[in-house]
Amino acid sequence: MAAVARELRRAHSDLDATLAAITESAVLNVAAAEDASITTVLQGKYVHSAAAAGDLGAKCDAIQGQLGEGPCLESAIEQRTIRIDDMDADLRWPRFATEASGLGVKSMICFQLYVEGFNFGALNLHSTGVRAFGEDAESIGALFAAHAAIAFSSAREEQQIRAALTTRDVIGQAKGMLMERYKLGAQAAFAMLAKLSQESNIKLADIAHQVVADAEREASR
Repeated sequence: MAAVARELRRAHSDLDATLAAITESAVLNVAAAEDASITTVLQGKYVHSAAAAGDLGAKCDAIQGQLGEGPCLESAIEQRTIRIDDMDADLRWPRFATEASGLGVKSMICFQLYVEGFNFGALNLHSTGVRAFGEDAESIGALFAAHAAIAFSSAREEQQIRAALTTRDVIGQAKGMLMERYKLGAQAAFAMLAKLSQESNIKLADIAHQVVADAEREASR
């Protein structure tokens, strides 16, 4: 687990790389796991496969998104570990079980990964064998999911910080252009951006991007 934690820390500056590292490491470190995926539920209803180590995980996520039911969704939203020992005998999500079994998935185990308002995430492991995941796999998987959740949270936070800094820079650039073009002070230029945003019902950052892009197009003519 120490080696896994180091690997996840190395990837933490890139969210996509972190997600890929989580799924790949899960397959390598949890016995019987043949495939892994990270399912995200946005605003409590929009299901997305954020990462997958193989096709089975992504396909299972897609099925759950279409049906609106399944173990990954319940694990993410209810914040608990869910294990399916025999897909053909499990009666909790009959429509999902039928579809997943048709893909060859016979066992699954799902771990809640993160909760942020109405957004949720789960780490899911898949196997083509019946009763593939025992108590040891569940314990190791839970420990792995805890490390993965920390790495995921760090990557998300760093991405948000970078996005905020980029937004601030673009707004500052747009404000400077308006100041120069219309001979305005800093407050008046910002007030102009805010007014444009309000009147057009477009985010301030998007208005700033548009101002900068328009100015760059004019300069290149």
